Amino acid sequence: MPAPITPFTVGIPDDVLADLQLRLEHTRVLPSIGSDARSGGLGGLRRLALADRWRAFDWRAEEQRLSGYPQFLADVRGHRIHFVRVRPRLPAAKVIPLLLLHGWPSAFTEYLPLADALAAAATDELAFDIVVPSLPGFAFSQLPQGPLTRAAIAEDLHELMTTALDFERYAAFGGDIGGAAAGWIGALHPEAIIGIHLIHPPFPSDPAPQTEQETAYLDELAAYDEADGGYSEIMGTRPDTIAAALADSPAGLLAWVGDKWDAWADGGLAAIAEADLFRIATLYWATGTIATSFQQYFDWSHNEPRPPIACPTGILLSRERWLDGFPRSLAERAVTDLRSFETAEAGGHFMGLEQPERTARAIRDFFAQL
Repeated sequence: MPAPITPFTVGIPDDVLADLQLRLEHTRVLPSIGSDARSGGLGGLRRLALADRWRAFDWRAEEQRLSGYPQFLADVRGHRIHFVRVRPRLPAAKVIPLLLLHGWPSAFTEYLPLADALAAAATDELAFDIVVPSLPGFAFSQLPQGPLTRAAIAEDLHELMTTALDFERYAAFGGDIGGAAAGWIGALHPEAIIGIHLIHPPFPSDPAPQTEQETAYLDELAAYDEADGGYSEIMGTRPDTIAAALADSPAGLLAWVGDKWDAWADGGLAAIAEADLFRIATLYWATGTIATSFQQYFDWSHNEPRPPIACPTGILLSRERWLDGFPRSLAERAVTDLRSFETAEAGGHFMGLEQPERTARAIRDFFAQL
C-alpha cells in the first residue's frame, strides 16, 4: 500500500517573520579580522549590509511563488518527508521519474529552477516526472530515528519513490549530500534505478591513490580541506554549540550559510541572485532546522564504506576548486558503469541554480541514451 501523502503549502506565521525583522534590525557589527589578502570569512560591514538587504526580502511574495509548485508531505519510515512534484506538461514516449537532491547549506528551492528548465525542455520523446524533496532534517522534513548516514538518507528517498509514490523504477540527480545519497541508492537498490547523474563525483570505498595523478589530486584535496574545512569540523564535533548561536542570531546564520555560498558558487555571492540566498536562509530560520541540518555531519563516523555504485552513472563536474584535476580513474573505481564524465564550463556547488539550462541539458543527454 502506498504511504499516506497530504498536500502541503508553505506558510510562515506572521510573528516568526516579525521576530526575524526585529532581530535583523538590531544586528551587531564587529570589525573584520580578515582582509582581502587573507579572508577571515563573511563578517564586518559586508555581513551587516547583507543582513540589511535580507530585511527587504519579501517573503510573502516568495510564498506566493512557491505556491505555484505542488508540494506534499509523505510518511516515510516513520517520519515526515516534504517534497515538490513537477509532472510532465505533455505526454511523452518516455517519462522518467527523477529525484533532484540538494546538499548543504541549501534547501529544496535550489533545484526549482532546474525543475523548470527540465519541464520546459520536455519533448514528445522524453520528459521527467520530477520529485524535489527536502532532505531529512532540512526545512519541512523530519529526522529519522538513529544516525543520519548517507545510507539512511538513501533508504528514505527510495521508500519515498517506490512506496509513497509507487514508482517501480526511477532516476536521481544531485550533488553534495544529495549526490552521495544518490550513489548509495545506486549501490543498495540498483534494480530500481534507471541511472544517476552527479555534479560531485563519488570516491571509491578505498580511496588510496593508485596512480601519480590520483596522488597529486588527493594531496591538493587535503590542502584544500585544511584551509576550508573549519565549518565541518565544528558541525561534526560541536553542532549544538554553534547551532545555539545561529538559531538565536539571523545575521549569524546568514554569515555561516553565506560564507559557504560565497566560497562555493562559481564567482561567489556576486554571481548569484541574493534572493536565492535569502530564500534558503529564511527557510532555515523559520523552520529552526539549521541544527538538524548538522546531524549528518555529527553522524559522519557511522557511515560504512559504500559498495560500488551498480547502475549507469553520469558525471558533470562542477567548477569548484576542490574538483580541479579530479581523476576519472577515482570515479571508475567507485562506479561499475560510468557512462559519461565531463567538466562544466561554468557553475559551482549549486549547479542546478547557477546553471539550470546547462545542467538540464546534461541530464537530458545522459538519460536519453539509457
